[in-house]
Amino acid sequence: MARKVKFLQGNEACVEGALMAGMTFYSGYPITPSTEIAELSAEGLPRIGGKFIQMEDEIAGIAAAIGASLTGAKAMTATSGPGFSLKQENIGYAALTEVPVVIVNVQRGGPSTGLPTAPGQGDLMQAMWGTHGDHPVICLTPDSVKETFDLTIRAFNLAEKYRTPVILLTDEITGHMREKIEIPDQSEIEIYNRIKPTLGEDYKAYKVYDGDIVPKMADFGSGFRYHVTGLMHDETGFPSNSTKNAAVLMDRLMAKIENNKEDIITYEEIETADAEYLIVAYGGTARTAKAAIKTLRAEGIKVGLFRPITVWPFPEKQVVELSEKVKDVLVAELNYGQMKLEVERVVKGNCPVRFCGKANGEVLTPEELIRKFKEVL
Repeated sequence: MARKVKFLQGNEACVEGALMAGMTFYSGYPITPSTEIAELSAEGLPRIGGKFIQMEDEIAGIAAAIGASLTGAKAMTATSGPGFSLKQENIGYAALTEVPVVIVNVQRGGPSTGLPTAPGQGDLMQAMWGTHGDHPVICLTPDSVKETFDLTIRAFNLAEKYRTPVILLTDEITGHMREKIEIPDQSEIEIYNRIKPTLGEDYKAYKVYDGDIVPKMADFGSGFRYHVTGLMHDETGFPSNSTKNAAVLMDRLMAKIENNKEDIITYEEIETADAEYLIVAYGGTARTAKAAIKTLRAEGIKVGLFRPITVWPFPEKQVVELSEKVKDVLVAELNYGQMKLEVERVVKGNCPVRFCGKANGEVLTPEELIRKFKEVL
């Protein structure tokens, strides 16, 4: 099995992972700090018979990706800050119409145009709830170049498996850092492809077969005719104003994620077995937390790290279990406390939840995190 060792940026690793996952279509619009993803997709896709198209704006970028996915392509788009805001309506469209698509958001400082070349983690709540209405979505966040590669593949697999948009929420830190990574051989990678109907069967686009709540998905142009709409729809895909039908549809959409949390949720724990204190951090900030914990452990302080890799659905069960064992939880992130709110929600007073963060485009340093941590000692 051939393995390659490469020295890559996180954005480069994202494209490597997407191509290995089977991406055949990319549409988007250049925006710092995600532009390398578009540039490298433009270079790589034609070599494998895939298609790249630069659209006129961010809205068209995700719309084209949804259209390509409907024809059977594995499709991706990437953006940052303002572009992620513009994609929200179509994220909701993909959720309701159950179209697999991967959306990469390389976060930067905000709001508005903000700090285009500086890191931030202020899009967490938007990734969870940015589009209107209740909707299913999965959001993953890496803390390294290698994990960016791995999670891009996982994002495609989850999108295909559950017929839902999947957000890969990186940040300027992980997007632009360079690390040595080992690229596995294609034969070592598990790839999931959507389940398709066979010609001749009585196919309805949103009918549940054999108890599987994820419908089969026919490619446009493959011999099946069906309707796709952003309105509430019945099994045929045509609009329906029935409140009973709407309840059945929404319950099934949400259950795709809710009933499969054990498959979807992943996380990392470091030094939590005997921890008396806990730091919660994700993405690029988790690297700061790892360095801080190493220093604190050397001083004899029993502190551990919980790093959500799947940030939505939020790993509630794991956080609750840890909060019952520790004296204090400190949440570190580059915003004004978006994950802190989630941690507080699930901890429910088991222990104090404190916050350490920045939103000025600077990274959080281990020394700053250690100082904040020691306020309770």
